[in-house]
Amino acid sequence: MTEAKLEAWLEETRSFAPSTEFAQQANAQPSLYGEASADPVAWWREQAERLTWTTAPSSTLEWDPPFATWFGDGTLNASYNCVDRHVEAGRGDKVAYHWVGDAEGESRITTYAELQKMVARCANALTELGVTAGDRVAVYLPMIPEAIVTMLAIVRLGAIHSVVFAGFSADALSSRILDSDCRFVVTADGAFRRGTASPLKPAVDEALETCPNVKAVLVVRRTGGEVGWVDGRDHWWHVVVERQSDQHTYESFPAEQTMFIMYTSGTTAKPKGIFHTTGGYLTHVATTYHYIFDVKPETDVCWTAADIGWITGHSYIVYGPLLNGVTQVLYEGLPDSGGKDRWWRIIEHHQVSILYTAPTTIRTLMKWGTQYPASADLSSLRLLGTVGEPINPEAWMWYREHVGGNRCPIVDTWWQTETGGILISPLPGITATKPGAAMTPFPGINVDVVDNDGRSVGNGQGGYLVLTAPWPGMTRGIYGDPARFKETYWSRFPGSYFAGDGAKRDEDGDLWLLGRIDDVMNISGHRLSTTEVEHALVGHPSVAEAAVVGAYDEITGQAIVAFVTLRGTAEGGEMDPALIIEELRQHVANVISPIARPRQIILTPELPKTRSGKIMRRLLRDVAENRQLGDVTTLTDPTVVNMISALMESHPSSED
Repeated sequence: MTEAKLEAWLEETRSFAPSTEFAQQANAQPSLYGEASADPVAWWREQAERLTWTTAPSSTLEWDPPFATWFGDGTLNASYNCVDRHVEAGRGDKVAYHWVGDAEGESRITTYAELQKMVARCANALTELGVTAGDRVAVYLPMIPEAIVTMLAIVRLGAIHSVVFAGFSADALSSRILDSDCRFVVTADGAFRRGTASPLKPAVDEALETCPNVKAVLVVRRTGGEVGWVDGRDHWWHVVVERQSDQHTYESFPAEQTMFIMYTSGTTAKPKGIFHTTGGYLTHVATTYHYIFDVKPETDVCWTAADIGWITGHSYIVYGPLLNGVTQVLYEGLPDSGGKDRWWRIIEHHQVSILYTAPTTIRTLMKWGTQYPASADLSSLRLLGTVGEPINPEAWMWYREHVGGNRCPIVDTWWQTETGGILISPLPGITATKPGAAMTPFPGINVDVVDNDGRSVGNGQGGYLVLTAPWPGMTRGIYGDPARFKETYWSRFPGSYFAGDGAKRDEDGDLWLLGRIDDVMNISGHRLSTTEVEHALVGHPSVAEAAVVGAYDEITGQAIVAFVTLRGTAEGGEMDPALIIEELRQHVANVISPIARPRQIILTPELPKTRSGKIMRRLLRDVAENRQLGDVTTLTDPTVVNMISALMESHPSSED
């Protein structure tokens, strides 16, 4: 962090302005930026009117760095805001979720009125099991409607949910339950993945061997498999929940009541329990969903292709969309469950108009080929979004052309678990977007890019992304560890929140994310982002996906090692693998600089990914430096890393 500044060399000159038709109907009009910048705190207070308050707040922001209080004297109920008020307004017959199961033909429709009754029954059941306001409840469920119902029922009671991704191990589940002292767990007997039942309850049973304080486990019957059972502790959902009344009187809670805890994945350190409170978080996700996704609740069908085990699912499958009263698709399966055209058939069948997904998924869809999106009618789509990591410009272009038909604006969004909601994004009716750029801070958000000394960098320069003022959705801390919160996020640049990401301003002043600073490589004294090298590789027409890491080099300090998946076959089709590797090395040198030419390129059919679709670069660094592999339990296919290790041993470094 005390070395030379982060360098940014890639340039992108393509730009796509919104159509006149889209701009005219957009929720966000150009005056929005000026209105918000004139008085950001007052502007956020106006946005808080999107919520129904039991007690309207008279205070907006109290700021005692690094701790913020938003709408501190207001009271409300999150569940009421998401569900009941829409029913009371006469929109109970509107579809809240079209649930699509992993298996072909398995689906359920849930209206807002039905959702209200399901949440009431679940809240009554949780009360019967002993859940009260302030209790922590672990949720370990697949992508089924009961997962949404459970989250809404927990916050309805003023309790706190800690959703754990249903692909995590028993150890990961146990550590999260213990850290937040969860006394209750909601899970399922299992989940389906590509038609195969995968058990979940056994992982809960194993986790609870070290969690003696858990009083009750509520179990949804999903796969019908046999499960272990602890009498008095374990309860079937269909027995306890279904016998409850479908009426429940909600209570109101303070705006700063903790609403949920979400653990960031810990690779070398203990996972951090990021917690969010109610009023500010709901204001943030309701507002960003309205403007960034340009939602029209009367007509749109929205699909956030993520999992509730991550913050994207919390903010833009559950709370943001429900606050806006939209209709959504909720999908249980993988992109190729039932075939590589499954997504496109879902979009066509449900007339999806807004699609929000991760760049890793887009690159996978690219790798499979254009024939699959071309096989379906995708004309219902009117807006596309990306989330999770910087998107390669060529993947952005593929998304625009083959999914969006060259007509749909793309919102490339930057945010984190800690930020609660989106902080940087184009506004689709205003922004002329550039492939791969996050573009502009959302109205009311103050962002800067700074050098090692905290000085703002100029256009065309790279640095470190910081937030210089509080925002409503910001985390209020790390659960049970305020000292770690200060040290992790606020000590590097005093007075500013340091996101841990590198960024650059291009010559126009637009923002580009360069990935985690942990992924910055020092090549012969030049500090380069792995993201830029990956962008260059995916810009080659033969490449579907790439992951780049830095490995020790006795001459240059670090050298670039790239792991590349080609479109079609990983053997390069008719081309000699050695020739395609050399062509790719030269391509990077031409696009960026000879300094950025990879020392080694490994062609691999797959990259190691978590079940949420993120590439595990940490494991690739282990492979590149011939270290013992770290934890592989969260990978979709742990054998991929061993395959890559073997490939690397058989492919010596390229020498210039």
